[in-house]
Amino acid sequence: MIEQVIQQRNLNKAYQKVCANKGAGGVDGMETPQLKAHLQTHGPTLIEHIRNGSYQPSPIKGVEIPKPNGKRRMLGIPTLTDRVIQQALHQVLEPVFEPDFQRHSYGFRPNRNAHQAVQQAQRNINDGYQHVIDIDLKSFFDQVDHAILLELVHQKVTCQLTMKLLRKFLRAPMQINGTLHKRRKGMPQGSPLSPLLSNILLNELDRELEKRGHRYVRYADDFSIYVRSKRAARRVGNRIYLFLRDVLRLPINREKSGIRRPSTFNILGYHFVPVFKKGARGQYQLVVSAKSRKAFKRKLKELTRKTISISFAERIRRLNRLIRGWLNYFKLANIHGKLQALDSWLRKRLRYCIWSRGLGRRNRNANGRT
Repeated sequence: MIEQVIQQRNLNKAYQKVCANKGAGGVDGMETPQLKAHLQTHGPTLIEHIRNGSYQPSPIKGVEIPKPNGKRRMLGIPTLTDRVIQQALHQVLEPVFEPDFQRHSYGFRPNRNAHQAVQQAQRNINDGYQHVIDIDLKSFFDQVDHAILLELVHQKVTCQLTMKLLRKFLRAPMQINGTLHKRRKGMPQGSPLSPLLSNILLNELDRELEKRGHRYVRYADDFSIYVRSKRAARRVGNRIYLFLRDVLRLPINREKSGIRRPSTFNILGYHFVPVFKKGARGQYQLVVSAKSRKAFKRKLKELTRKTISISFAERIRRLNRLIRGWLNYFKLANIHGKLQALDSWLRKRLRYCIWSRGLGRRNRNANGRT
């Protein structure tokens, strides 16, 4: 299998993918425009090191990024060279594991997306499964047990050099503020391998749910189970909690987990409200969650602040890109009324922005500064 990883066509495809993502540089400071020349010079040596098992990944750059709730999350950024090799490894491993993934897993898989996950959740609810076991895994990417994950991979991958390379990527230390920290569990968010490895591990959860005949939806580490009664929800929730704790060794966030009704349940930025129409009793439609609306409005405010030092044309270009992306993602929701109110609010913000910029220019002209 290692020969498939270092095959020139596979490496070229991985290089193109990494360049297209335009991510930040790692601990070596190399940026995307420098990558091609680096690989042309050092590529043959890197390939030989991978082939003979002596390749050693660089440390991972640890960067804290803010979360919407005010807390911070650690993002792990491998070097561009390591990202190319990880992407090449991902491209070889994915076809091996993809056929065994379960049907209600939607995250980071070919021809699967968040819209399908949301629509499946809506079908479950509208079919009468209206007690939702909403489980939040506590710092999932930081808690993954390497031994369990590697054993699951080894069930299908017998190439020792491939397993050795994967183990080295999992164990690569993280550099935070210039200090190296050993890693014996967890996967860095920001690694091309992390989405696939998370699906390999959590596929065990999917198989357990399928075996028990439960309705569920999983998107990466975000999953929910749908049952018909509160009593069943308590029973199923306790069993799944024990499975996560004892088999996968994954803790849950008790504060964010619980049994929900549709009107108190959010999934991937969507919320559910009853359909008030004759003959539609017990049916729910999709709307945008309050948290997603607030986040969108906050981004709009940032782009319409008069103090931003960009041209008005660039401001409009960024606004159009943001709005198009938001509308495309939330196209499943009933948002007509919200859009009308948002349009009126945005027009006022832009008119004030134009007026204030014009007033500033007139003041500067009056003072003889132009």
